[in-house]
Amino acid sequence: MKYIFYFILVVIFQSCASQVKPVLVDSEMETNVKENLAYYLYYPEDYLEEPDKKFPILLFLHGGGESGDSLITVKRNGPPKLIVQGKKFPFLILAPQNPNAKKWWNTRAVKQLLDSIVGANRVDENRIYLTGLSRGGGAAWEMAVQYPETFAAMAVVCGMTPLPYASWINKQMPIWVFHGEKDKSIPIEESETMVAKLQEMGYEVIFTKYPNVGHSAWVKAYETEALYDWFMNQELKE
Repeated sequence: MKYIFYFILVVIFQSCASQVKPVLVDSEMETNVKENLAYYLYYPEDYLEEPDKKFPILLFLHGGGESGDSLITVKRNGPPKLIVQGKKFPFLILAPQNPNAKKWWNTRAVKQLLDSIVGANRVDENRIYLTGLSRGGGAAWEMAVQYPETFAAMAVVCGMTPLPYASWINKQMPIWVFHGEKDKSIPIEESETMVAKLQEMGYEVIFTKYPNVGHSAWVKAYETEALYDWFMNQELKE
């Protein structure tokens, strides 16, 4: 019996040894990811009147509620809403729409769109501004991390923050953060923690908190006239 057991073990061992060993293969594949971005593009009144002048541009990223395939919803909030109400801005405004109702912004696609618009218009590349609210605010933080040499200033309204990557943001870029203290969708602690971290590292950050305001802090934030004056005073620093 002992010899039979030994024989079985030998057979099992040889069977295992004869199997193909794991191999690590070096290879690569070129991927091609496309995103169809509808957008609004606003021109200031004097754009055509001053053909030799270059203008700043503000990239606005909307929240999750405006995502989808109906571009008109982008006019619900932020600068597009104010434009519909008759407000005039001294810079171009690019407002793309995230076509994915339940997905994060494709920030690489947004950057490609921005580059295309900048290249096709008289834009001062040292005065490209960035802003976003809610899901778009989180995407604005992400773009500031990914493209630290692009934006001259950024304003974020109630956005989720990439705290571990705070040091990747351009330290020369001024930042203005807005948040409602009663926000239940994205707690104000998101902004408080990020602002504290940035200030600790020497960043220039303005933090505006709205008492008794929930997730809709963007209403007050984008009606703040000083915000647009602040943007106009910023220029990309090397």
